[in-house]
This record gives sequence, C-alpha cells and structure tokens, in this order.
Amino acid sequence: MITRDVVVCDAKPLRLVQRLYLVEIVKGLAVTLRHFLGNLFARKYTVTVEWPEVKREYSERLRGRHILLTREDGSPRCVACYMCEEACPAECIHIEAEDVSTSPTIEFEKRPKVFTIDLLRCVYCGFCVDACPKEAIVMSRVLEMAFASREEAVVGLDQLLQKGPTETLNLGYRPYYGAPRSRIELPIPVKASARTGAEG
Repeated sequence: MITRDVVVCDAKPLRLVQRLYLVEIVKGLAVTLRHFLGNLFARKYTVTVEWPEVKREYSERLRGRHILLTREDGSPRCVACYMCEEACPAECIHIEAEDVSTSPTIEFEKRPKVFTIDLLRCVYCGFCVDACPKEAIVMSRVLEMAFASREEAVVGLDQLLQKGPTETLNLGYRPYYGAPRSRIELPIPVKASARTGAEG
C-alpha cells in the first residue's frame, strides 16, 4: 500500500488593499478611460458603424429577402414544379399552379397562380434556391424588413417578382457568383410548332 503525505496549505490572509480591490478597480477604469478618449478624439477603437447613415458591404453569399426572377417578356421563370416548396424545412412557401399547356406558344405546362412566402417563418437557409431547376428564385442582400402584422410578412407574386436587369437587383445567395449575365438569364421557351410557323 502506497501512502502519501498530505500537505495542507493555509491561505495567506489578504491585506486591506487586496480586500478592497482598489488596484483592480483602478486598472479597469484606466482601460475604460483609454478607450473612451481614443474613440472621442481619434476613433481608434471603434468597430461599429453609424447605421443607418453608414451601412456595411455584405457578401454576395448573403441570404436575405427572396426574389423571383422574370423572363424577357416579364413573366416569371417559375414553372410551379413545387421543388422549392418541398425542399423548404420551415414550410413557409405556398404555391398554387395554373395550367398553361393549352397556349400555342408557351412550352412549359404550368406557372404559379399563387406564390407566397412567409418571411417571419422562413429560416433563410437557401434550400429553395438550391432546389429550383429553373433558377427562378434567388436571395437578395436585403435584410431590413419590418412588419406591423403577421399578414404583412406573407409576400406574394407582386412583391417577389423583380423585373429589370439582374445587375440592379442587389443579388445575394444564388446558383452562380460573379458569372456573366447570360448564365443567369433564361430565354422564353417556344413550342417547336409555333416556331416553325413563325419562320414560314
């Protein structure tokens, strides 16, 4: 059996200055005063920005408010395939399809009649962007959103559709980064029969 001597250490009694913590208090005040004077005259220690006058430059991968892109004729690229709705873990996307298969010129069969996103329920994961086969939905770098009621947070087609050049849309998370504009544009699909008739 191995025995070891037990050494008992008695703590030394604190002196009066140590019990009052005067030295530590003075050190803390010195740090506070140094930062205060440095920011007051030279902004030496400032790490914040004066929002909203000054805003940070966000990354191109930022996942902000959603955008539905349009074709050249102004119609939505979305073909109502429900891929984004199925991929959404928060179940905040609701789509109702409209049949356009009877149109003689449009190649796809469906388009969204109703497309809503609950922005308060959304977790901004970007799964809808990854799931979309037509690159119809992307995310912007817009983070400033305020709603007076839950109903205002449910946005529809009229608010999601963004018409115009993609360079002006403040795009965030999307399938391609820094790619030429032609990579993200989608032509208007036309049925072969209608195209042949137009050429003849």
